[in-house]
Amino acid sequence: KEHINIFDVFCVAVGKDEPAWSVKYDPSQICAFIGSTVTIKCSYKYPSIIHGIKTEVKKRFWFTKLNNRVPVNLMKDSDYKGRITYNFTESSSSSSFLTIKDLKQRDSAEYKFRFITNRPGGEFTGSPGVTLTVLGNRSVYLLRIFVRRSETQTELKCESSCDQIKPPSYVWFNKEKKMEQQTSAIVVSVRDGGRYSCSVKGHDDLRSPSVYAPESLSAKLMSSGQITEGRSVTLSCSSDANPAAEYTWRKNNNQSVVSKDQQFILSSILSSDSGQYYCTAQNQLGEKTSGLVSLTLFILISLLVLIISLR
Repeated sequence: KEHINIFDVFCVAVGKDEPAWSVKYDPSQICAFIGSTVTIKCSYKYPSIIHGIKTEVKKRFWFTKLNNRVPVNLMKDSDYKGRITYNFTESSSSSSFLTIKDLKQRDSAEYKFRFITNRPGGEFTGSPGVTLTVLGNRSVYLLRIFVRRSETQTELKCESSCDQIKPPSYVWFNKEKKMEQQTSAIVVSVRDGGRYSCSVKGHDDLRSPSVYAPESLSAKLMSSGQITEGRSVTLSCSSDANPAAEYTWRKNNNQSVVSKDQQFILSSILSSDSGQYYCTAQNQLGEKTSGLVSLTLFILISLLVLIISLR
């Protein structure tokens, strides 16, 4: 099975009597994908000589579980059989490496390192340990695109809900077609009509929601029947856009804005409000303008007075 992502982790947690005895991990949280390989590293220290006697490490291992309050060595845990290796280095600051391959969803856990020396009471565990989150579906792993616009172009940045040790290579899509860029951020032209989404390389099925300029713009008069003076009238504008659009209303091809609300409400309409209205939906990726909506008033009162006077 192909392993797509390998993460090298240098882990920090503190033991007692720092710095004489210590275990250190950094960072405290790791994200990796199902099927990938992760390496977690710890450095640990202990006094080389105590009361003239050389300190020797007799046992060292990683664990996630306790059995009757005793840590269970991962090498003896059937859940990890054939999938883990330990590596150690000895220097002024000793190190331990835990490598887990073919990650499973169940591998999500807190991993701790423990070492036991030849000294009485010389048994130490780095706690808290490293929390590993194995990502395998959309409910766990969320990608989103942050949009920042200048006058002529827009920057799109792909970010995940879980920081990874080695920033992954991202893949970008425009209208479902894969783009050449494999960086966390790209620059696109304003009003180019694109629909952009991103994913981590090798995991096209875990894709962010698309971002795009307003589409399917609709402007309509919500009131029914004849419109007379004094009535309340609502003009409504809607569109499909991500990020969400902002709306403006204008009248009779005039550039001055009469409303910045998605629903333009004229609470007590006057004859001077008659005319043609249109709305514009805009976000950081572009804008779209609606067709004209006609608002016509019926002046029934004046007509009734005229009929009575003729009689």
